[in-house]
Amino acid sequence: MLDRCLGPRRARQIQRALRQGTVTFLCLFLTVVVLRGTVGAGKFGTPEQDFNDIRERFYTHNRRVEPHRVLKEATPETNQNDADQAGQSNNYAEFDISKILKDEPETEDEKRDPNQPYSLGPKISDWDEQRSDWLKKNPSFPNFVGPNKPRVLLVTGSSPKPCENPVGDHYLLKSIKNKIDYCRLHGIEVFYNFALLDAEMAGFWAKLPLIRKLLLSHPEVEFLWWMDSDAMFTDMAFEVPWERYKDHNFVMHGWNEMVYDDKNWIGLNTGSFLLRNCQWSLDMLDVWAPMGPKGKIRDEAGKVLTRELKGRPVFEADDQSAMVYILAKGRDTWGEKVYLENGYYLHGYWGILVDRYEEMIENHHPGLGDHRWPLVTHFVGCKPCGKFGDYPVERCLKQMDRAYNFGDNQVLQMYGFEHKSLGSRRVKRVRNESSNPLEVKDKLGLLHPAFKAVRRIRPSSSS
Repeated sequence: MLDRCLGPRRARQIQRALRQGTVTFLCLFLTVVVLRGTVGAGKFGTPEQDFNDIRERFYTHNRRVEPHRVLKEATPETNQNDADQAGQSNNYAEFDISKILKDEPETEDEKRDPNQPYSLGPKISDWDEQRSDWLKKNPSFPNFVGPNKPRVLLVTGSSPKPCENPVGDHYLLKSIKNKIDYCRLHGIEVFYNFALLDAEMAGFWAKLPLIRKLLLSHPEVEFLWWMDSDAMFTDMAFEVPWERYKDHNFVMHGWNEMVYDDKNWIGLNTGSFLLRNCQWSLDMLDVWAPMGPKGKIRDEAGKVLTRELKGRPVFEADDQSAMVYILAKGRDTWGEKVYLENGYYLHGYWGILVDRYEEMIENHHPGLGDHRWPLVTHFVGCKPCGKFGDYPVERCLKQMDRAYNFGDNQVLQMYGFEHKSLGSRRVKRVRNESSNPLEVKDKLGLLHPAFKAVRRIRPSSSS
């Protein structure tokens, strides 16, 4: 019929168009059926609503099968099941650290004969000669690294076990970071000790065996600087006046009249001191140490020190009281080589310093080292690593944060920052960035000249 009306060619075109239309309609019908099943409930919304619903279902389905999501969600459950089966927990707060920190019992060969006097080690009588020969044979390790600039090793440390309270280790970390900053600025080496070298010399006395070992193991070191873990540098610019001690071997913060005249047990402080590497120092350690072994010896020595020294409470012998006793009784023997320093704060009691930091910032500058800007702030009695201290915990920790930030500001200012306040961990920018940072730093004068004078002195081949 179509062939007669339209001609053969035109008829075939119309038939092809009808077939295509039929296929298109069938596809559209099937699509509507699928969409109806997907949207559900036999109800249709607007095209936009249907599309959004489909997209949501599609992406939800994809999220559920993403491999990393499956692992992320399954791993904790799997690990916890494994831990439960092994009788363990993933909670650090619930873990008893003593399970892995077990001390082996002392063996018979390690026990000291109680009838023999205590000694730090074999008697050495020619250390100055041995050390002098070593320095001559090793010119690349001079004991002086510049004019009147001795090679110094700062030594500090803490117990091999974690602190007895949760925050103690955090403050130990702050304290060693503070010391590293000062030493980096002044070309001083650092030794941090965890090991208790002699179980009998625990507590106050643990430093003595360590100090002796370091003096003998580092003949290139001219001065060893001991510093307690609860002491912080608060004047990063102050350079120790080494020339002042050229004729002395032992430098402590103290007062001659309090030690030699009054025999006051707090006439000096052994929380921060300088000790020259020489025979005299080894002899001093040999005299100092015998009061230290724990037990009966330390208890009996404590009674003697309380009886002989002014104002000392009754407790076991401590290294500070013992040193006052040695000097007061043997001034003729030891006093000539001991320098009791009070011209700057080699040790500064925190109780009279920390509340005055803002006043210091307002009226003074780094590089003074004394009451105007103390070199060291020492938190005597706070005992942040122990269970109990001599002062309220909140007060100690708050003031330790202030002391740390006071010193840290002097470092951060080199980089254009400082703490928002002495009690804040957050920092703020105090200098805008520049394409000429070295020139900007000099122009603004952010660093006191004492800072600029500090150079990391490179070892030379001669002293």
